[in-house]
Amino acid sequence: MDSKRRTLLATGAAATAMAAASSFAQQGAQGTTAKKSYEKGGVRIHYDEVGKGFPLLCIPGGGLNSTIGWMAKGAPFNAPEEFKNEYRVITADLRNAYDGQSTGPVDADRPWDSHTDDQLGLMDHLGHKKLMVIGFCIGGPMIWNLIRRAPDRIVAAVLAQPSGFRKETPTSSYDTNMKGWGPDLVKHQPNIKMETVERYLKKMYGTNPDFVYSVTRDFVKSVQTPVLIMPDDSPPHPYVVAMEAAMLAPKAEVSMFPWKDPVERIPLAVRQVRSFMRAHRPA
Repeated sequence: MDSKRRTLLATGAAATAMAAASSFAQQGAQGTTAKKSYEKGGVRIHYDEVGKGFPLLCIPGGGLNSTIGWMAKGAPFNAPEEFKNEYRVITADLRNAYDGQSTGPVDADRPWDSHTDDQLGLMDHLGHKKLMVIGFCIGGPMIWNLIRRAPDRIVAAVLAQPSGFRKETPTSSYDTNMKGWGPDLVKHQPNIKMETVERYLKKMYGTNPDFVYSVTRDFVKSVQTPVLIMPDDSPPHPYVVAMEAAMLAPKAEVSMFPWKDPVERIPLAVRQVRSFMRAHRPA
């Protein structure tokens, strides 16, 4: 009997250890330290996903140093946490964000399109033909370019504190990135040269320099995708340009303003985002 009991105890202990190991492995795969990656050609995109339901691509702010971590540290509200109970929320580090893990060529001839390639490629990789998107800061211009490139795939979009041109400081987006993002990127990736960074930024912020950067006013006038614009009024997020885009886009809605200050207003703004997305989510 003692021998049988020892055997049963040993077997039970082994099973418990295996279950614990499996549990820890699953936790690691789902936790913040075990994100996933998608590769295509010379590009590697580091991404995370949370929740279930209709796909919602979330583009973090932070300019060209946009990373997954910004959503918890710098965002007015944490979109993945807010919407994970209704949507499959996908977030990614921007290609060549020096604080992130996504890497690829600095495409000086196609700055906006190179990021759109990454975003649409990631959605293809995950099997999502149609999606919603919410973008903060630089996510604003990126959303306009996503709609330009794939109008049949973007069901609806939310542009929160979108970046744009400010006439008082017309070269600020270029200047800020030449002083910050560019040198930091070159320091982290010595194979990239500042000459390439300079060409990239001139193309990115100089092609359509006086609006939302990635597209023209005529294009925004033609957009039939429902968009909710949440204006800010800080140096990189000009109120005037956000409202001009809202007035031009035929199916645009606008949040209250200001919606971030005082902070007690943010939950109300989030409720508006939730209602907007529910109204346009496919059955």
